[in-house]
Amino acid sequence: MAFGRSTREEPGILRLTRGGALSTLERVAILVIIGGLIAVDTFGIVLGTGADLLTSLVSIATTAVFALYLWSPVVATLALGIVFGVSFLADSASEFLLAAAVAAGMVMRLGRTALILFYAGGFLLAVALVAYGDARVPAGVGIYLIIATVSGVIGFALRVALDRGRVLEEQLAERAEREREAVLAERRWIAGELHDSIAHHLTVISLHVQMLDDAEMSRRSQEAIGAAAKKAMADLRFVIELAADDGPRSAGVQTGDLAAAVDEASGEFEAAGHVVRRDGDLRDERLPRIAEIIFARIVRESATNVLKYAGAGEVGIRLDVDDQAAELTVSSPLPTEPRRELSSSRTGLNRMAERVVGASGEFSAGAVDGRWTVSARLPIT
Repeated sequence: MAFGRSTREEPGILRLTRGGALSTLERVAILVIIGGLIAVDTFGIVLGTGADLLTSLVSIATTAVFALYLWSPVVATLALGIVFGVSFLADSASEFLLAAAVAAGMVMRLGRTALILFYAGGFLLAVALVAYGDARVPAGVGIYLIIATVSGVIGFALRVALDRGRVLEEQLAERAEREREAVLAERRWIAGELHDSIAHHLTVISLHVQMLDDAEMSRRSQEAIGAAAKKAMADLRFVIELAADDGPRSAGVQTGDLAAAVDEASGEFEAAGHVVRRDGDLRDERLPRIAEIIFARIVRESATNVLKYAGAGEVGIRLDVDDQAAELTVSSPLPTEPRRELSSSRTGLNRMAERVVGASGEFSAGAVDGRWTVSARLPIT
């Protein structure tokens, strides 16, 4: 930006920081003008139009100094001061003032506050010296001041306009980055929802497909497959509608009811031949809503893993709640043989850990005394 807060004791005073670099159009325009003026002075020397050689050389040097503003406004201003001193020797100081007045626009366009103040003081001093040394000049001093003022205003206007354009470009770039991050976040969210719901139901279907050859389990497996397929379609519809509407529909939002999640998981465990043991009050009023939602998700993801990997035996689901924290534990027997037919994305544990840690809780999963145990502890505040 062209403006910045003062770092001194007066925090309300605005100061000009260094102006932005010249645009390509500005550089081309300056170089074209400089080249044209130098060419005119050079032709005047070659053709001998009557202009004094030293005066023409000083004029060429003055014009060439403007090219330094493309590199450094400080160096260009200092060089302009040196040329002003030489102009006295060539008796062309008054012509120099015209160039210096035009240069005020370059200083306002590119310089800091210190350089602008220095240039203004130097310009006024130069005007005073020229007026003092040449009695004909005082009448034209006002013209030089007007030219310098107009040039300075134009330079400042360009500075403000280009700075605003630069800020707008930065804001647009930041907005585009935020939109890109939002799209990526939405994609990750959709992928997570599909993993948590669809993958679970497909696991149930895959498990019961293997039981269709068992005459005793065939009918129960067919019913489980049908129910899982319907739930998978319902969940898929929910995710699609949620993504399309940029928000959940009030009638279709999953509630995250822990008791309902445990009931559904228990039914799936029993259908797969497991005995289920449930401990604790799943509807304990001390359990915060966010904890209930997270625990419900953990029960569903744990159910997916149990159906994939657990060996024969009892599956335990336990909820302990006190005044400080709530802890959910899901345990199952370790498998005696790996079920290689059921594929795994290996993202379930990571997602469970992310949810718990994101809520300032503690998460653990691993083999304990021959059983696979998943434990999630959340604070109650």
